[in-house]
Amino acid sequence: MTPRQRVLDSINHSEPDRVPIDFWATGDVYDRLMAYWNLPDKEAVLEHIGADLRYFNGPAYIGEAGKPDENGIITDHWGVQRVYKTITGRRRDGSQYAWSYKHLVSSPLAQATTIKQIEQYNWPTADMWDYSCVKDACLAIRQAGFAVVAGADRLDRTAQLKPAMYIRGADQFFSDLILSPALAECILEHISNYYLEYNRRFFEAADGTIDIFFMGDDMGAQNNTLISPEMYRKFFKKRFAAYCQLAHDFGMKVMYHTCGYVTPLIPDFIDAGVDILQSLQPAAMGDDLPKIKREYGKAISFQGGIDIQDVLPHGTTRDVIEHVRERAEILAPGGGYIFGTAHNLQPDTPTENILALIEAYHKYGKY
Repeated sequence: MTPRQRVLDSINHSEPDRVPIDFWATGDVYDRLMAYWNLPDKEAVLEHIGADLRYFNGPAYIGEAGKPDENGIITDHWGVQRVYKTITGRRRDGSQYAWSYKHLVSSPLAQATTIKQIEQYNWPTADMWDYSCVKDACLAIRQAGFAVVAGADRLDRTAQLKPAMYIRGADQFFSDLILSPALAECILEHISNYYLEYNRRFFEAADGTIDIFFMGDDMGAQNNTLISPEMYRKFFKKRFAAYCQLAHDFGMKVMYHTCGYVTPLIPDFIDAGVDILQSLQPAAMGDDLPKIKREYGKAISFQGGIDIQDVLPHGTTRDVIEHVRERAEILAPGGGYIFGTAHNLQPDTPTENILALIEAYHKYGKY
């Protein structure tokens, strides 16, 4: 069985030979695994692991944004400014790690007070991307036998809430949803119009070579949803459904990443057209997984559920193996599950725990 067929069988709710494997990790983790196994690159690591999915980051950006100024500030194509920051720490074994990320500096529409200011803003367009590379890149993944997952990198992953928070500022945008709903609607409409056109061109260029369209937009916090189900339906669901419908029109399944506690929103996600729900963040909704599988497992598939907050960085190898066994027992029966961590494996995760994770995937993923 090819990796692609394994994935397609599972997300169509049948049991393949084993649970498909997805693998997300930071660059530091890939570097350590390359060194440990004496492998040349990231692709060799994925093949060694037995990962069944491959991600295509999307069209090539050809705009002017993204170059650091003299102060190291990077302005993206939304006009959001960030600067690189580095965090250092030590793993359980005492070895040191460093992790860099882009820290938000300023939100370009933070001071806007009128619809006119929102409308006059220099919004990005789908013309900022070169789509000519798409088909060949996706076709190469498919010809290698893997499931093709496409949805752009973090610069332009299809969303609503996250770009709105970056453009407007998180506190201000959440206030807008209650106090200035017309402003919030205007911002979301510009964001969704951009993504619908960008994705239409993306999918047309792919010409049927994409299996799964991947979106990501965090709707949950650690202990609750970020917004109520009622507010989700009022502001976000119709645009989200349009994103899903566009992908379905081009013959793709839709995988949706959202961190946090989102159990109350799952029926809305399904109604909007999601095929695969990604993250299932254990520290936020791990106790809900048996109920989620039981109530929604015939309507939707799942990827994730493996904890990167506690078990992988702080647990023993035995803890990791048992954690995977439990997830397989809950989520794998009947198909509809892809092994995966709730988010990227972070630099604080000991190498031995990563090795235990991979071993457990193969041990407990057999049908």
